[in-house]
Parts: sequence; C-alpha cells; structure tokens
Amino acid sequence: MQSGVTENLPRRKMRRFGFEETELERRGTKFTLDAPVTAAVTLSEAIVVGFGDGTIRFFQPGISHSTLKAHKGVVLCMTTDGHNVFTGGDDGRFLRISSDGQIEEIAEFGTKWVDCVAATKGKYACSSGKTAHIWSIGQSKATALEHVSTVGGLAFDAKGRRLAITHYGGATIWESKERKWKSSKLIWKGFHGAASFSPDGKYVITAMQENALHGWRLRDKADLAMSGYPAKIKSFSWVGSTPHLVTSGANEAICWPFDGKDGPLGRAPVCVADGGKQLVTCVQSLSSENAVFAGFGDGAVLLAEIDEVKEPIVLKGSSDGAVTAIAVTESLSHVLIGDDNGHILWAKLWAGDISGKSI
Repeated sequence: MQSGVTENLPRRKMRRFGFEETELERRGTKFTLDAPVTAAVTLSEAIVVGFGDGTIRFFQPGISHSTLKAHKGVVLCMTTDGHNVFTGGDDGRFLRISSDGQIEEIAEFGTKWVDCVAATKGKYACSSGKTAHIWSIGQSKATALEHVSTVGGLAFDAKGRRLAITHYGGATIWESKERKWKSSKLIWKGFHGAASFSPDGKYVITAMQENALHGWRLRDKADLAMSGYPAKIKSFSWVGSTPHLVTSGANEAICWPFDGKDGPLGRAPVCVADGGKQLVTCVQSLSSENAVFAGFGDGAVLLAEIDEVKEPIVLKGSSDGAVTAIAVTESLSHVLIGDDNGHILWAKLWAGDISGKSI
C-alpha cells in the first residue's frame, strides 16, 4: 500500500469464534434500520445505499443521513455514472436519482422486475425479463435488445462503446456502431449472472449459477474457467493496476491475476484475508492501495493487500449479519459497511487525516 495511508493501522489476530470489535467501530456510528442492505455506491463524498424496503439513503461526512422512498418493493440493483444513481426494483421501475435526491422515473415495466442496471458516461441501461433497454444521450427512445433467456447481468466497458449482457448459454457483446448495436456471441453452457469487463477491455468475466466464474479473452474468444469455489460468487471487484479480479465465494478473497497476454490462464490465484470458517460475501476494491475490503458471513470486514505474505487489517469485528455492501467516499475519508440484517456502520476510515498518518 502507499506509504502513509494504512501502514499504521493495528493488525489484530482472529479469535477462535471470530473477530473482536475494532477501534474503527468504536469511533464510528452504527444504525439499525428496518430492512436489509441490498447495494451501495459512491457518489463523490456521499455513499448511496439501497434497502429491501425500497428506500434509498445518502450518507455524507458531517451531516445526518437522508432517506428517500424510491421503490414500492426491494431495491434490486444500483449503479452510478459518477453524477447520478440508477436503481431497479421489483416494482418494475427504473429510476435515476440525482445527487440532491431528485427522483426521475426513466421506465416502468409493470409486474416485470428490473433485474440489472448499468451506466457509463452518456449511456445507461436496464434489463427486465429477456430484454435489455439502452438509452443514449440525444436519443428520445431506448433501444431494446432481445435475448434467449432472462438477462443475468449488464456491464459497459470503460469507454462505454460495448455492453456485455449475460443469459443462459453465455454472453452477448453489443457494440455501438453509428447509432446501431452490433452483437457478438460468447458461448458457455449454463446460466451466467453478474458481468464485468476488465479495465483494459480485453476480457469479459461472468459469475455463473454454479460455484464458478467464467470468462473470455475477447480477441480470440478463448475460455477462462475459474471453478472450485465452495459457494456462489455474489461479489467481485477489479483491484490495482496489474489488475487482479477479486471475488467472494470462499473463506478468503480470491484474487485472479490479469496481467500479461494470457491473464489467469494456467495460473493460480492469490488468496488473502483469511476468514477461518466464514465465507466472503462481499468484496470492494481499494485500488489506489492495491488492496481489497473483504466482508464475511459473520459481519466481519478485513482490509488486505494483494499479497499473501502480509497480514490483513481488521476493520470491523464479527456480528450477526452477512456483509452485503462496502463503499468508501471518493477521498477515502469514510467507509460504509452494510449487512443483510439492516445494520450500517458509518465511520472515518482514518482517525486523523490521511496525510497526517494518524490512526
């Protein structure tokens, strides 16, 4: 990690029955809310959190959190383009929420859920059933893209020119060509869920219904099969400039290397943040530090460098809910941790400011 940011954080050993309460917890603020946390995203110095009762809450340093009633049911999915938050719910609504809390309904699909959302500069998309809908700035109507089965995941590449859509049997890569979308098929048996492009755009990775990841190297459609997980992979995040793809689904954060021309082909992953008998349920990048937050089924959260030799830092001790969301503000001043029992920890990540190296 970069000097002066986390090097002085205390490292605590795991007890037999979990991790003890930490100093970060004691200086933070805890909330017990009425619904599980389903997602969280960073919007500058605010963390925007979605809940199972359809509410959206904004957490910002120095002021009380605010609450909006956005959906009639569960907030199923959430993303941001850096300026607005986009949400989908089981009430069939696709919403755009501004940084000052203004809600705009983009589309409404009746009884069909909005299962997935994605956004990038100038474009945003959602899926409902077998259809993905893409909106581009300057176009009055969405482009509808049909697929062979229910859509499992959506992801734009870094430039916003390609959209990966997953479904049964693989993924479809849609590329924007003079206001038309051209498709290319990536085939692998089984149902594919959440999707992501690698930061350099050379790979597409999906989380499968089985306890596995699958991926393709796009230049030649070579398959990447990453299996052997004890549980389904519900969370993954790209970390560092190498980069590594860090995933949940095991009792450690599994970090697949994507450097070089072949990425993880024929290579073993780096494994960090050992949780003992607990499984990782949520991961979140701290890319500037080549590190990852790993949240566990017992509520504990560790911060680990992508280095098997170094001990992780315990940020949050064990509690009674599985971690479902971790997010940090853009300046890295504050961290938010949420779980499936509706518990929120909102805390300064550092006891002093970052430049002062005070913990």
